[in-house]
Amino acid sequence: MSSHHNGLKTAALLGLLTGLILAVGYWLGGGAGLVLAVFVSLAVNAVSYFYSDKIALRAMGARPVTEAELPGLHAIVRELATTAGQPMPRLYVSPAMQPNAFATGRNPEHAAVAVTTGILNMLEPREMRAVIGHELSHVYNRDILISSVAAGLAGIITMLANLAFFLPFGGDDEDGPNPAGLLLMMILGPLAASIIQLAISRNREFQADASGATLTGDPLALASALEKIHYGTARAPLPADGRLTSAAHLMIANPFAGGGLAALFSTHPPMRERVRRLHEQAALTRHR
Repeated sequence: MSSHHNGLKTAALLGLLTGLILAVGYWLGGGAGLVLAVFVSLAVNAVSYFYSDKIALRAMGARPVTEAELPGLHAIVRELATTAGQPMPRLYVSPAMQPNAFATGRNPEHAAVAVTTGILNMLEPREMRAVIGHELSHVYNRDILISSVAAGLAGIITMLANLAFFLPFGGDDEDGPNPAGLLLMMILGPLAASIIQLAISRNREFQADASGATLTGDPLALASALEKIHYGTARAPLPADGRLTSAAHLMIANPFAGGGLAALFSTHPPMRERVRRLHEQAALTRHR
């Protein structure tokens, strides 16, 4: 049921983006613009679906990490993937010193798990195992598809909004850009990216917390890890630029400073509530 629901949401997001591109193409270039927009929308949808994982990984500057480099991390991921009866995902490390982690990819067979250098330096092995359990649960709950496609769409929309400055569609000056078209893209680009990210339910983090804690059998380890991550992200927030905002919803914790627009468009539930629910899950587990 969850997989089917997220498939429908993914189709809706792709449809939303297609409609936006077609409308902008027709508005800027009439019939010719509409034809061009059809090809652009097909290309954007294909890129969003098949390459959304690479877009998110690139946004964080993540690189593949071998078992020889981080044998402990590989062992944790392999153990949990084997326990879940799922394939081993690809592993990446981002050079960011902020403690954070995320999973991406359209299904378990094409999944990737990325952790930052900051989280590797901060967490104990037991806490890292709990974080990996959380991220793998995003994959197994199949909400990774909607998250990854949203990340890809948001990144592509940001790119198109930046490119609009150089695209001469319509206007009185045939050699220059249409000022109205530029204004439209400047408004719709960030707006569309925000709508896409807001389409992702905050409940998916609660679900991944609970599923991850069940997979590892250690809810308190995840609660401890989340408290440390919350402290670390607050002390070293990432800059809310276009590339990072398109991937922020994938991360286990909001990577930006609280307040302002970053808080308005946050897809993460309050960390205090997540920790409270994990303590409740641990208490229920002890009483069984």
